Amino acid sequence: MLKPLSDKVLVKPSKGEEKTKSGILIPDTAKDKPNEGQVVAVGPGRKTEDGKVVAVDVKVGDVIVYAGYSGTKIKLNDDEYLILSESDILAKK
Repeated sequence: MLKPLSDKVLVKPSKGEEKTKSGILIPDTAKDKPNEGQVVAVGPGRKTEDGKVVAVDVKVGDVIVYAGYSGTKIKLNDDEYLILSESDILAKK
């Protein structure tokens, strides 16, 4: 597994809805991409100008909401992940 650096967070994005409430299957091309996922790994935090480390506000296992079109997509062992900066995280559930 990757270990993020600085204030970066590795996230496993949630899957979009497969069916509508009435049971109609939604094709991949029509799905809304959710902007939430589960934190898989967290970097140690960012360094301030005086060298102190400020820890990241989320921990492994947290479900977060992040800004759309943020982060870098990567693929590990056929699974897709995002690497986000802490500043791209909007909320945690």
